Amino acid sequence: MTTYAQNLTEILDREALPAGGIISGDVDYAADGLVFRGYHARPAADGPYPGVLVVHDWLGVTDYVRMRCDMLARLGYSAFAADVYGADVRPAPRDAAAVAGGFYRDRALWRRRLTVAFDRLLAEPSVDPARTAAIGYCFGGTSVMELARTGAAVDAVVSFHGGLLTGPEGEAARIGAKVLVLHGAADPVAPDEALLAFENDLRTAPHIDWQIVTYANAMHAFTLPEANAPERGALFDATAERRSWTAMKTFLSEVFG
Repeated sequence: MTTYAQNLTEILDREALPAGGIISGDVDYAADGLVFRGYHARPAADGPYPGVLVVHDWLGVTDYVRMRCDMLARLGYSAFAADVYGADVRPAPRDAAAVAGGFYRDRALWRRRLTVAFDRLLAEPSVDPARTAAIGYCFGGTSVMELARTGAAVDAVVSFHGGLLTGPEGEAARIGAKVLVLHGAADPVAPDEALLAFENDLRTAPHIDWQIVTYANAMHAFTLPEANAPERGALFDATAERRSWTAMKTFLSEVFG
């Protein structure tokens, strides 16, 4: 039987190591009297590189998130994993919904945490602050749209199977980022009516360059190898995982030129 670690390695190894390798490791940062533990990965050669903020799912900064940062570093990006929860908060799966739910109830706090993490990305010497993006998975996919709604100077955001929240009337006008949403057609977290409301919200701001890609039969968490709860609408889909990563790569290449 293939293990979770083997699945991560197989996904990681789709991107070849650059000649000089990559440099990676945990990074602590502080704000509002709390310590946060993110993760940073970049090519070993001197930069600067486009910076990509990676926002975790509802389990926090895990090996999966670190793997995605490493993949981005292999592609030539300086990737920083945000820690929205705090260094001491790594919920068990049974508790994750409650922890993430606290941020849905306090979007101001959620956005502050994301802004702090984005500022930490910009502070990395290897990052070109004029070329930045944010990507996220599940809770993180919702998070990158929350960051964009603050008016943050981020060039692009990519949401993988995120919840599709809307904002107060007129708030979409703050969004300056190009938007790519990678969505599962069978995702109960973001049903058709939520998708339509999200699209209509973006349409209120005609300047936004947005696109939504929907993957047939894909459920929630379709990029996560550990997702195996079809009865709850969450299931890994290898085809959608590959296609969505390729779509992100094409999108970022277009944004950064």
